[in-house]
Amino acid sequence: MYVRKRALASAVAAAAVALTMLGTSAAHAAPDSGKQTTGSAVARLDDRLAPDRTARATVAASAAATATLETIQRRIADYVATHSTKYTFGSYLDATTGKIVVDTDAPADLVAALIKPAGTSAAHLRAASEVQVGRSTISDFWHRRDDIQPYWGGGGITQTAGVAWCSAGYAVRNGAGTRFSVTAGHCFANGVNVLTESGANPYGTVSNRRLPTVSGHAQDMELVGGRSYSGRIFTGGVTSTSSAPVVAAGTAYVGFSDYCHSGRTTGEHCGHTATSITGQVCTSTGCKSPVIVFNGGTQPAGGDSGSPFYVKDTSGGAWIRGNVIAGNGVTSYAERYIDVAAAYGVSIVTG
Repeated sequence: MYVRKRALASAVAAAAVALTMLGTSAAHAAPDSGKQTTGSAVARLDDRLAPDRTARATVAASAAATATLETIQRRIADYVATHSTKYTFGSYLDATTGKIVVDTDAPADLVAALIKPAGTSAAHLRAASEVQVGRSTISDFWHRRDDIQPYWGGGGITQTAGVAWCSAGYAVRNGAGTRFSVTAGHCFANGVNVLTESGANPYGTVSNRRLPTVSGHAQDMELVGGRSYSGRIFTGGVTSTSSAPVVAAGTAYVGFSDYCHSGRTTGEHCGHTATSITGQVCTSTGCKSPVIVFNGGTQPAGGDSGSPFYVKDTSGGAWIRGNVIAGNGVTSYAERYIDVAAAYGVSIVTG
């Protein structure tokens, strides 16, 4: 199911510039000379066939732990709204322990106030006492290197030619059939004319930006439109010309341990475990929730923001679950596809 772009015998000047800047050894094919085109615009596969559907949490969280987490996340969001984004926070229920995890760089006294019990019952007191606090700073991923139309997810996109910025996510379409590329909302401002990473090709114009510090939404997403976007995502390394078709999209499943991401900085890596799909992450761009929380495998890095988060079936097809927005090198966070679809009234483009 994987395909490879056919290299040109002699690259056009713009492609040559791109390759020089990025250190790539093979040129892309022209838009009409071998790049895989997009198939059906709407996923038709039955979600009951999804390879991650049967995953379950190893340890079920108690009602008290769930309620306590909701209270903690509300306190964190209120704190960030009042005191700005000086400190970072990641919070979720760990599917392997059933306990609450809070990763933060905030001082101990502030953390203690934020994680205090949500009630007076023994169960609430126990849930609060078992909160696992990790000390780390979580950052937005700001940073495949060049692409041509129709554009694939996972490629490098920027607003400054040759400068690593963010990654494209996946293609969606609205009710009128217009296609867009989804990426992280912290990447570009509304109205920005986005380029492929080398600057050789215009990628599209940003609209519908949703970000706490900009629009007030507890989300990190935006659309890029005006060009041709395909239902495929890059696979392989950072200068790869191979791809996989998108076959469906939907919710992630807690406990599944072979999710993948594919971005301009780290390329494609799998082996990620979803530990939560109702997490919260607070960075310099505000608090976002609910989000997918995942760890394990080679984690995304700066510049992978916006990149697709997905699972592959036995035929190599990609089932989109979201797009990467933040992390600390050990644990990462992804905006959920189901929330993107609901916010914009869009559906997945398949390949």
